Amino acid sequence: MTDFSDQATAHRILTSSGDTWAVVGLSTNERRAAFGVAKVLQRFGKRIVPVHPKAEAVLGEQGYASLADIPFPVDVVDVFVNSSLAGEVADQAVAAGAKAVWFQLGVVDEAAFERTTAAGLSMVMDRCPAIEIPQLAD
Repeated sequence: MTDFSDQATAHRILTSSGDTWAVVGLSTNERRAAFGVAKVLQRFGKRIVPVHPKAEAVLGEQGYASLADIPFPVDVVDVFVNSSLAGEVADQAVAAGAKAVWFQLGVVDEAAFERTTAAGLSMVMDRCPAIEIPQLAD
């Protein structure tokens, strides 16, 4: 059985997959989990790239309507969308040349995991980098 939320993979993504994180579903709504997680990622030195249909600037970073619209390489794609939409985002991350995909707590798509890892990307599902990254500082 495949471990879709392997802690070693999560830590590897946080430490060696790169520092540019596209946060899909990040908007200016400060009450949403994506906003809080993006703030934590920034605090730990990650560059966040908001990806949301409105393409709003968030936390001082230019927003983009889609992963395909980002004009520079993205290392990790952090996914804050419903599980039914997440597989498509994972496929877009592969197409965009990302190194890793991170599905947030509650976001699970086993078929997307198989496709994404088969394409050579690291991936975890049903985990939160804002929970994981402070543990690395201990």
